[in-house]
Amino acid sequence: VAVEYRLPLTSKRIDFLISGHNRDKEETVVIVELKGWEKAEAVSGKDAIVRTALGGGIRETVHPSYQAFTYAEVLRDYSEAVETRNIQLIPCAYLYNCHRDENKDLEAHQYLPYLNKAPMFMEGDVRMLSNFVSQNIRYGDVPEVLNAIDMGKLRPSKQLQNEVANMLKGIPAFQLLDDQKIAFEEIQAASRASQVDGQKRTIIVNGGPGTGKSVLAINLLVALLNAQTKGSLGGQCVAYVSKNAAPRDVFTQRLTENRTLKKTSVKALFMGSGQFVGASPNAYDTLIIDEAHRLNEKSGMFSNLGENQIKEMIEASRCSVFFIDESQRVTTRDIGSVEEIRKWAKHCGSAVTELTLASQFRCNGSDGYLAWLDDVLGIRPTANPTLEDLDYQVTVCDSPLELHQWVKAKNALPNKNARLLAGYCWNWISDGKNNSAVHDIQIGDWGISWNLASGSMGDYALSETSVNEAGCIHTCQGLEFDYAGVLIGPDLRYEDGDLVTDAYARARTDQSMKGIKKMMKEDPIKAKALADEIIRNTYRTLMSRGMKACAIYCVDPELNAYFKRRVAKIMEVEG
Repeated sequence: VAVEYRLPLTSKRIDFLISGHNRDKEETVVIVELKGWEKAEAVSGKDAIVRTALGGGIRETVHPSYQAFTYAEVLRDYSEAVETRNIQLIPCAYLYNCHRDENKDLEAHQYLPYLNKAPMFMEGDVRMLSNFVSQNIRYGDVPEVLNAIDMGKLRPSKQLQNEVANMLKGIPAFQLLDDQKIAFEEIQAASRASQVDGQKRTIIVNGGPGTGKSVLAINLLVALLNAQTKGSLGGQCVAYVSKNAAPRDVFTQRLTENRTLKKTSVKALFMGSGQFVGASPNAYDTLIIDEAHRLNEKSGMFSNLGENQIKEMIEASRCSVFFIDESQRVTTRDIGSVEEIRKWAKHCGSAVTELTLASQFRCNGSDGYLAWLDDVLGIRPTANPTLEDLDYQVTVCDSPLELHQWVKAKNALPNKNARLLAGYCWNWISDGKNNSAVHDIQIGDWGISWNLASGSMGDYALSETSVNEAGCIHTCQGLEFDYAGVLIGPDLRYEDGDLVTDAYARARTDQSMKGIKKMMKEDPIKAKALADEIIRNTYRTLMSRGMKACAIYCVDPELNAYFKRRVAKIMEVEG
């Protein structure tokens, strides 16, 4: 048996696993989701959602059978041993304090698809549960099957950039777990309600790196495109919006290759945040705004159009959904915040709902790694000052060449992808924008080009040759890789026991710090605080792009030594 077994590449845990062999001598694992609930009731109009007492109140959560079923699917998706050894996964749920006669809602017709896939046992069903287990586990394995799963290789992680075309074809790619599923159903219900009663609704979805914001956003896009609305024969008029061009370009390439969709159709689905200036009120049924922390006040090439992008998108849609992580604001022009969205929603007469995504899917499912990043970068003190007990690999290299070799070695693994990312501290040489032989970044004898401008920003994530180029915050935010190598430039240093940021070490060609010099003259305290936040957030974002591991090299020798101490789990009194 295994207790509290962590699902691969997530922070979720399976309560109980029982492994062995069935009557046909096939390797088998029974997955048991345990619940101490005493009472729960059905929720109409939402798939696989129930209401029960949780966290000191009555809350909506996923049906236990759905939870057990999706955990089995994720294990099947990511464990190579499950496929190669043909291990049978049998999910079920056991509500040991929940009496069946008092909780018939849990067996309502709407839950049958999941009850059929993962049977539910309740108080008094001990013998039935025992029979279920013994029917599937007839012989022990001492504990060969569990070891095969636990010690076996993980399959290449699914990445949104590679799955979006299948999703729009109606081929499921991702199982929505727990809070993702709750948010998915809540947003759909709010969107449907807005189409019926005409009331504007704004949903704010908070979530850190790897909580599945973009996966949820694309799943919503697909669901709402196919939604039957009142008085309509087809789906909603819906669009995915992102200020950052990189994810839009990636999705466009994936959807237009092999003529999956026409480019004109794709452009109507994936839009920039500045395209709603002058839009008609309620022109869209629903707008799904990803990376909302990157929104700007003004639109246009010269930032002189419109009044406010948040206001314009709320006005242009009956239902607006903002996915946001305030700690990923990385330029002086980023205005996306929960407070700003609330303000404009109130101005537009829109009701506001706030949701939170907590499940971690990036960084090998380690919430602790992100807490360590916040601590090590001085963003906030956390309970994770070291990497001890964290299932995520961080390597500190001794040279930029070693960092680049690490990236290339990881990228050469079967079905893996790795990219080199850098702080924007080196100017983009105009003569080399289409020539990787021109090295924008030069450190000693080693050099590399910024990602080429000959294609779209999406080329960097998809092209096999991109391993010989460096991406910056603008070419990787909103995307993910298996491995990320991060080159930390001179804008972050370690001096006299403290981390020091330097806005003037940023490249002249970087627009992230636009206006900071003027701000320094007018309000130096505010300007320094803003620049400091941008630089630290930039490296937090870059260092959380890798799902399996991250390697770094710091131009500042003292900073490199500081990271080595922190990675080596050696805590010393600083300063």
